[in-house]
Amino acid sequence: MSSFPYDKTWTNQDAAVTVNEQAATALLLLADIKASQRLWGYARFVLGTLPLRHCHGLRFAKQLGSGENGGFGLKPSLSIQGLFLVFDDSSQAFDFWHSHPLAMRYKQSASECFGLIASPLRARGSWSGQRPFGLESQTNTNQSRQHTEARPNEPIAALTRASIRISKAAAFWSKAPAAQSSLADHPGCMLAIGLGEAPLLRQATFSVWQSDAAMDAYARTGAHLAAIKAAGMGHFFSEDMFVRFKPLASFGSWQGRTLNLEPARPAQSATQPQTTADRSEPATSA
Repeated sequence: MSSFPYDKTWTNQDAAVTVNEQAATALLLLADIKASQRLWGYARFVLGTLPLRHCHGLRFAKQLGSGENGGFGLKPSLSIQGLFLVFDDSSQAFDFWHSHPLAMRYKQSASECFGLIASPLRARGSWSGQRPFGLESQTNTNQSRQHTEARPNEPIAALTRASIRISKAAAFWSKAPAAQSSLADHPGCMLAIGLGEAPLLRQATFSVWQSDAAMDAYARTGAHLAAIKAAGMGHFFSEDMFVRFKPLASFGSWQGRTLNLEPARPAQSATQPQTTADRSEPATSA
């Protein structure tokens, strides 16, 4: 899946600036393209993000495919695709979702369309040689730490992506299915989708969790922890990136469910996404 090389410089190079001043805002768009619109959907992969090169405030963009049923298997989906965008500020992300011609066309062409706008909390690594959030240099200051900690019981989102070495692809995929199955079945996971730029070798997972603690409980136990250790020891990746986000707003539905982004009450379990009509609300296992 193609991408246009957005390489805008940061507006402020001061390492002590806060996350809100520099870290930008992400928009993930997911669409399940109608059968009657499949040709248009396939054309999206040919054009990639090239039509967005003049989009105001856009600093990074990736056109993504998905596994069958939005999952993590090796069989690609013929209808599900994603668009991952990073804007200079949140207003530009909201404007894109509500009024950009490409977003409008996705909504018209999809049987189901979902959007999530999120602010980064922490980031490490790179994607196609770029660091669209620029948070790593900020984690060394006390000022930045107070902006990069998730609050208890608040929903949190995560993006994990990796470029898998060709020589390590077989070893990676021998470990991935168990970790991915445990992600889909984890009680604290509200949404999880497998995405990718290229089959087998350039993979990503995006997930939303009931809380930071719920995500950590998954990441540090079981099959996922075993996969992490294997990846580190085996040097599976030539490049990787991990980002934690604070969800700001979700729109539409995915697989018949909407996300409840309200913080869970203390001592009360957060509920799973509700099955409702479409409405708006303000993982590579690596």
